[in-house]
Amino acid sequence: MQHTPQLRTLPLLIAAAFYAQHACAVDADDVAAPDTAPMQQVEVTAAHLKSARIDLSPNIGTTIYSIDKHMVDQLGQGDNTPFNEVLLRLPGVSQDSKGSGSIHVRDDHGNVQYRVNGVQLPESISGFGQSIDTRFVESTDFITGALPAQFGLRTSGIVDIQTKEGQPKSGGRVGVLVGSHDHVEPSAEFFGTQGAFNYYLSGSYLANNLGIENPLPDRGALHDRTKQNKSFGSLSYFLDDQTRLGLMFGTYNGRFQIPNNPDQAPAYALAGPGVASSQLDENQREVNRFLVLSLQKSIGDLNYQISAFHQYSELHYTPDALGGDLIYNGVASNTLRSNSSSGTQFDASYKLNDSHTVRAGLAYTRQTTHSDNSVGVFDLADDGTQLSATPRTIIDNAAKTGKTSSVYLQDEWHLAAPLTLNYGVRFDKVAAYVDEQQWSPRVNLAYQLAKGTALHAGYSRYFTPPTQELAAQSSIDKYAGTSNAPEVAVSDNVKSERTHYYDVGVSHQVNEELTLTADAYYKKIRNMLDEGQFGQALILSPFNYERGYAKGLELSAVYSRKNWGGFLNFSTQKAEGSNIVSGQSLFGTDELAYIANHYIHVDHDQTVTVSGGAHYHWGDSQISGDVLYGSGLRMTPDGAAPNSGHLPHYTSVNLALTHTWKNTGVGTVEGRLALINAFDKSYLLRDGSGVGVGAPQYAERRSFYAGLSTSF
Repeated sequence: MQHTPQLRTLPLLIAAAFYAQHACAVDADDVAAPDTAPMQQVEVTAAHLKSARIDLSPNIGTTIYSIDKHMVDQLGQGDNTPFNEVLLRLPGVSQDSKGSGSIHVRDDHGNVQYRVNGVQLPESISGFGQSIDTRFVESTDFITGALPAQFGLRTSGIVDIQTKEGQPKSGGRVGVLVGSHDHVEPSAEFFGTQGAFNYYLSGSYLANNLGIENPLPDRGALHDRTKQNKSFGSLSYFLDDQTRLGLMFGTYNGRFQIPNNPDQAPAYALAGPGVASSQLDENQREVNRFLVLSLQKSIGDLNYQISAFHQYSELHYTPDALGGDLIYNGVASNTLRSNSSSGTQFDASYKLNDSHTVRAGLAYTRQTTHSDNSVGVFDLADDGTQLSATPRTIIDNAAKTGKTSSVYLQDEWHLAAPLTLNYGVRFDKVAAYVDEQQWSPRVNLAYQLAKGTALHAGYSRYFTPPTQELAAQSSIDKYAGTSNAPEVAVSDNVKSERTHYYDVGVSHQVNEELTLTADAYYKKIRNMLDEGQFGQALILSPFNYERGYAKGLELSAVYSRKNWGGFLNFSTQKAEGSNIVSGQSLFGTDELAYIANHYIHVDHDQTVTVSGGAHYHWGDSQISGDVLYGSGLRMTPDGAAPNSGHLPHYTSVNLALTHTWKNTGVGTVEGRLALINAFDKSYLLRDGSGVGVGAPQYAERRSFYAGLSTSF
């Protein structure tokens, strides 16, 4: 995490000591010879345009935590760490099961926006895959709070990624990580510059036997094999010193076995031989591909970037072929969900004078979603008695084309040397399962109280449409009189969430070694969005609470010296909602009746979250460790109100040791040893109870990993 002397809240970079020791180290091979001067010019031009691209995004009055590759290197698995787990080391971020969205930011479910090189990526269908590969990330700004008008739609957190780019000296890196659960993960990166052409390419493959959290506290899971591969490329060509044409692409393919929970009692009778719950063969496949073409231009005080993008996302769940889903759940749905998105984004900034910088932009997305379901069910009598042991199949297909349009205008006004005001407005319109729109004013103030001390405060109006690829409603009437008939035969369309967001914070640099930050927020919400898993297919379904609120406090401390440093983050938060007004068929009658007249905790509400870490560097070696603590997500005790209880607290400690061998015959070699959950704590992330919660899920037990890589 990083602090810079600007009017915004940022903790210090945990790896600042790394910089202090290595910033002046120059390898003789890296000193440019006279004939490499053109490549050096391209590097300078690239740095100028990268700075101009970053200037398109204002950060006044927000809370920003910055991560770079040196911080990632301190995590147990280094750049093999899944990207969502990297984000868990930030204040206000709490973990969840992979099937529920992996992380929660300030007690929100999902609602995280990912930007790569200034371009907002379209959303993929929720699942277990992490389409963003940590190894291609050069740096990340994680932005929360009362956001400027530039940021809309997904607003709980902005993950603003700057990717690695080609270097004047061509090279690459290859490596492999192996370890517990038959984990094998080879990877490769290649980069370079040829005249005005700049390239960076990466790819990885992962296979292990713990693709999804285990429903049992055991070390190994039954039927939990996963195979995943990712690729990423960033190509750019400099038309001149002020103009860059870029092409960015990425792919993800993942296959997951759904882990089994043995000794479950059958709920329905099926003609033919039965199948034990420990022998089920349920599987899920995920695909995500994106392509972005961008033109960036800098003309004096004017900077702009225009991009066109396309994304395709697909998820396919296949039930047990022998009818196990029918035996234990009364429904077996072969589900194929796909989403295709295309659109454009334009952002521009213009410095009018020393006091005013104006920014404006627009975005348009058109997406088509297909939901194809072949659903096996049993016929039931009016009293719920099973009429036949032979299932029948219901075809339940749907498709929808939706459009989202946004436009914004804002001004960064330096009122005086210590005071800056950023104010603006944006307009968003969505036309999909519902047609809605909203004007959203934004205002942020940043005040430099003293050297090293900065205050900020802001208000933002947010408009958050439901994710179209998840919001499709099944045809309830088709399932009347079957084992898949809902208890509540009503399911209104999911609405857009509308929020009043207030945020205030302070950052104080005690000395060159220690920085402290604090931030508090409050959200008043109408049509509060939440998501849950309602079935065997691990696809989340959104719904609305009519009213809701969320509030919280975040504290952060970062200490850094020459050879060692550490960080500690503390968050406390609360989020509640009342009266479910969409997707009612997903719930039981009693559950809906209670929530209609009472505020309940949302299922992902965790009262206290703590993360911390430390590292020590000597010579070419480094030892590091980090800890994650959570007070437990919500659950529903037997006979109690929904989400009125919480799971036991948990603590997980991870350790890592790395050593680098320089100038070997195969380049610079790095070795890594990592111990995950070092004290082998067995703890529940979910217990299977609560509103919209699927099967029990335990966190990974103690695991050991070893890695080796070489850079050339």
